[in-house]
Amino acid sequence: MLPGLLVLALTVAGACLAQTMRGDTPPLQWGPFLHLPGVVDLSSARRDGSLTVAAGGQLFLLQPSGTLLSFARGPGGYATSPGAEAYLALAHRRRVPGAHCAFRRDDLYALEVARPGVVVVDASGQARPFAALPASTFPNGIAFDEVGRFGHRLLVTAAVAGATNLYAIDCRGRVRTIAQQAPRVEGGIAVAPRSFGRYGGQLIAPDEIGGVIVAIDARGRASTVIMSGLASGGDIGVESAGFVPARFGPRGAAFLADRGTPGNPHPGTDSILRLAGEALVGAGVRSGDLLVATEGGADTIAVRCRRACTVRRIADGPAVAHAEGHIVFARGR
Repeated sequence: MLPGLLVLALTVAGACLAQTMRGDTPPLQWGPFLHLPGVVDLSSARRDGSLTVAAGGQLFLLQPSGTLLSFARGPGGYATSPGAEAYLALAHRRRVPGAHCAFRRDDLYALEVARPGVVVVDASGQARPFAALPASTFPNGIAFDEVGRFGHRLLVTAAVAGATNLYAIDCRGRVRTIAQQAPRVEGGIAVAPRSFGRYGGQLIAPDEIGGVIVAIDARGRASTVIMSGLASGGDIGVESAGFVPARFGPRGAAFLADRGTPGNPHPGTDSILRLAGEALVGAGVRSGDLLVATEGGADTIAVRCRRACTVRRIADGPAVAHAEGHIVFARGR
């Protein structure tokens, strides 16, 4: 055991839960990178290295240079309610078994909350409705299955009467229900890489109320991955998540939306937050690790699952931060 490192391991309902805390290493600090009113989510990197950003009901492209460009404007472009939590998922070129079609690289998929469903925005900025969800649902999470356990489909979680439905959507917009009445989750959901222990290929999602990280497999079975050890509750607990990609190194960075929310105990800074790759690597974060941040304050843990799962507190955000959506990564050049 390293000096100053305390490990507590528990077993609850068959799941191995481990909590690890560094006692002598101060956490990293998320820092404001770019002021952007209404910012609510970012996507993974496009072919050219830029990140797609949702803010104020519109889309932007954040280039590797740090320049922010408008995207999907004008006739046929994209717009939604400025207050909507229109979380994003970026497609890679993937064929869907049995669907006789493929998702196209750099097409962007965004949640539509007012009329539950998903909108697709192609690489040229043209938008159209893609899939409809039941009217009684509230979409609150979106991610692509890059591993294949869900057939390389688009995954969407939706709140229903205090629980969660999980839907898998193929490249023609056809919706299949994977799970009903699953545990409550929302926010930056993501599919775990194969290296993530027994949860490889499963959907990983945070529950801000209970403070736990939940896994849902392709048969709709849910389990607890780990207790976050962070504050819990509405607008406070774990909200944002993302897996560190392969070949991530010191030249890269992690990004997180800090949405301005006037009147909230965590009113936010209306900015994109950043953690430098050099600092993350220096803190022991590696490809395949899961980063999870709280909505209130952007307090951040790194989760690593092999034979067992461990969690370490690695970063804090501004105390006023109101984190939303995914944690995304740029590899750098």
